[in-house]
Amino acid sequence: MAEFNGVPVPAEGQAIEYANGKFVIPERPVIPFIEGDGTGRDIWKASQRVFDAAVAKVFGGKRRVVWYEVFAGEKAFKQFGEWLPQGTLDAITAYRIAIKGPLTTPVGGGIRSLNVAMRQLLNLYACWRPVKYIPGVPSPVKHPERMNIIIFRENTEDVYAGMEWREGTPQAKRLIEFVNALLRDENAKKQIRPDAGVGVKPISRTATKQLVRRALRYALAHGIKTVTLVHKGNIMKFTEGAFRDWGYELAKEEFRQQIVTERESWAIDNKDKNPNLLLEANAAMVEPGLEMATEAFKEQVCKEVKDCLDSIYATHGKGQWKKKIMVNDRIADSIFQQVQTRADEYQILCTPNLNGDYISDACAAQIGGLGVAPGANIGDGYGVFEATHGTAPKYADKDVINPGAVIRSGVLMFEFMGLNRRGAISIRSTSGATRRKPMANSTQIVSPARRPQG
Repeated sequence: MAEFNGVPVPAEGQAIEYANGKFVIPERPVIPFIEGDGTGRDIWKASQRVFDAAVAKVFGGKRRVVWYEVFAGEKAFKQFGEWLPQGTLDAITAYRIAIKGPLTTPVGGGIRSLNVAMRQLLNLYACWRPVKYIPGVPSPVKHPERMNIIIFRENTEDVYAGMEWREGTPQAKRLIEFVNALLRDENAKKQIRPDAGVGVKPISRTATKQLVRRALRYALAHGIKTVTLVHKGNIMKFTEGAFRDWGYELAKEEFRQQIVTERESWAIDNKDKNPNLLLEANAAMVEPGLEMATEAFKEQVCKEVKDCLDSIYATHGKGQWKKKIMVNDRIADSIFQQVQTRADEYQILCTPNLNGDYISDACAAQIGGLGVAPGANIGDGYGVFEATHGTAPKYADKDVINPGAVIRSGVLMFEFMGLNRRGAISIRSTSGATRRKPMANSTQIVSPARRPQG
């Protein structure tokens, strides 16, 4: 019998397998769970009851989940002297799917964030955060019903890679000297001050494309018509700007017949409306103000329009583009205000790591807060599902905190596994099973005493 952290795996359970891009789910799958810190132990007990009742109802008692506790956070530290034991990672790797409550980030160093550590160690490269309003939940905005956005946030790179050094350390000094030398070689006046703390912000072609690929596959599978690349590429041209460019590149390379970019749609629509429109006139409509641009830029835009029409007008023209998935992009700060004023214009947002953290929380605030917002960290053949809020230790053991975030994360888990038949496992069908004492209103848990990093 297998065991992890010295705890035997229940003999009646079987491991989930992964073959040809799909999970193979036995009748009694073993699913590791991390109870969580603070209120985690309260909301996990309530959530497990819901999950068990839902699976029993949907599958007529023919299936059940075999829960297996693994350890992280304060409970792990007290029991094993480690915040994230290797046995926990080994168990999640062996059984592929896990679910967890909120975890405390240790104070005083040792590990930057347990959540970030698990994502990086298991290559859970996509943070999947659907944010949809629940009717009747208090909201600070006038039209929360407009909020129905799915965020795919890159999960392993950007500033979360943890490549930073404290001011005054030998490592920081060496990096500053190296970068300043590069800047001098470029005849740049910019220099990093010697008393700075410094960090590295990696964004790679590989990580960007695997994220956008997953988002587009999700859009195709669920009939979603818009995928938006969110970035700050107007400032960070070779990191976040590259995220945008690589996202478009992936969409065109692998989903050419299923997608149209926003700029392509403009050029195609212009020709649809006026088949005799000259190339230069079409380019001027795609790029307003083109008449004031340099000749080189004019030629670039004209070539863009010509290449578009030559390559896809036969398949996308005469209104056919309207049936495709629209891939567009927006600047990050613009999206912050647009999700508040016209959230219904967006369906899937693809973001680098830091922007996705901010935006997903800003969206969650409109639907009642992090206490009802689900989350998932997923990779190829692996997934860890989690409450996105903090531990709120002052409410622990009072059984008053809303378990909605964990329950809704469980719904994502069953969908990811392929077990959620026609959406039968949902909050609506199972929510009554959790209440023993009155739960705190969702607005009371949006600012817990401790929020996990990332």
